[in-house]
Amino acid sequence: MDEEYDVIVLGTGLTECILSGIMSVNGKKVLHMDRNPYYGGESSSITPLEELYKRFELPDSPPESMGRGRDWNVDLIPKFLMANGQLVKMLLYTEVTRYLDFKVVEGSFVYKGGKIYKVPSTETEALASNLMGMFEKRRFRKFLVFVANFDENDPKTFEGVDPKVTTMRDVYKKFDLGQDVVDFTGHALALYRTDDYLDVPCLETINRIKLYSESLARYGKSPYLYPLYGLGELPQGFARLSAIYGGTYMLNKPVEEIVMEDGHVVGVKSEGEVARCKQLICDPSYIQDRVRKAGQVIRVICILSHPIKDTNDANSCQIIIPQNQVNRKSDVLSTNIYVCMISYAHNVAAQGKYIAIVSTTVETNEPEAEIEPALELLEPIDQKFVSLSDLYEPTDDGTESQIFASSAYDATTHFETTCNDIKDIYKRMTGSDFDFENMKRKQNDVFGEDEQ
Repeated sequence: MDEEYDVIVLGTGLTECILSGIMSVNGKKVLHMDRNPYYGGESSSITPLEELYKRFELPDSPPESMGRGRDWNVDLIPKFLMANGQLVKMLLYTEVTRYLDFKVVEGSFVYKGGKIYKVPSTETEALASNLMGMFEKRRFRKFLVFVANFDENDPKTFEGVDPKVTTMRDVYKKFDLGQDVVDFTGHALALYRTDDYLDVPCLETINRIKLYSESLARYGKSPYLYPLYGLGELPQGFARLSAIYGGTYMLNKPVEEIVMEDGHVVGVKSEGEVARCKQLICDPSYIQDRVRKAGQVIRVICILSHPIKDTNDANSCQIIIPQNQVNRKSDVLSTNIYVCMISYAHNVAAQGKYIAIVSTTVETNEPEAEIEPALELLEPIDQKFVSLSDLYEPTDDGTESQIFASSAYDATTHFETTCNDIKDIYKRMTGSDFDFENMKRKQNDVFGEDEQ
């Protein structure tokens, strides 16, 4: 502890572990501490199952029908990886892929009029889909071809659209796409949580649909990947990377004080000792006075003994329920409900068991009522674990204080927003734009990795 570090990191959530990995690869001296006795912070996977029951303060222990407790690894935050997305790129560049095994998620579905439909994302699927009538299919196919050929550096591919000016609403009009198609394109392909994107220039949306299609093209069933043994494996993989490059890890370390001098951080005090540093990275729970509440997410972990109906008996899938598909008594709410389902096939549950996690951004005083439509799709449910998490975001960008806090994990079902946060923190810390090349391992320092 009594040493000088370039960077101290508090909390071993995914964002913190990736940043400490990058800093270590770039030659910084890093100390990484966590008050918990386990890795992962908010983004950990809980095992054995008994531990999950304790964590949610359920009076009973798991029934015998749940199988062996240690066969379970239950994620607290449900997310998948986009096959062509930023997190996979980070895993490849750092070679953290060598510590992990992934499976392709078997399908992505969208909810419409009380039913679940597979999300069409190739021309062939679009033409076979029941989501649209015949003429709509042709128009949607034209739209997909336009997106696939679109290249922001080649105006010949614009077809009269100005990517920095034309709104997405106008692009949909140009292809004469109806409301239902607009819904699943925006929410299930571009993966927006609300409809605000309709009235801003279309470039980001087109790029998001391209990311979805390119991710899908890699493996075919869906654009998503999921690691065997749960998402808790991800922070541990990056922690291992940091350790290979000389990073020091301490779990179970209470943080007593963040030591400041003249308005900037100089160290962290734990158990009476002070470790000194030039910069500090942490999750919001370590600096309550420098963050503000930006909302709430409700997540319900459901244990099932059956696949979700109408998903072709998939052992993993995502279901997106666009808000305007849910007939609520109150005002129409603006964010989608998400369901992520994985199972024993991913070594996260006992044989024959499934874990479905429902989440949405809370908008009313009755969060459980908000997600009722999703829970109905999962019946019968063997056991539910309900959590309400406050979403915190930093109020201090770190320029003066040199304290860089990550944002809480949102309700989206993929890691793109988390990666944007990582790139943003990196830029504020180093003053230069994030570049994936900076994550590459140096060829000559393998540190005995080959023996493992």
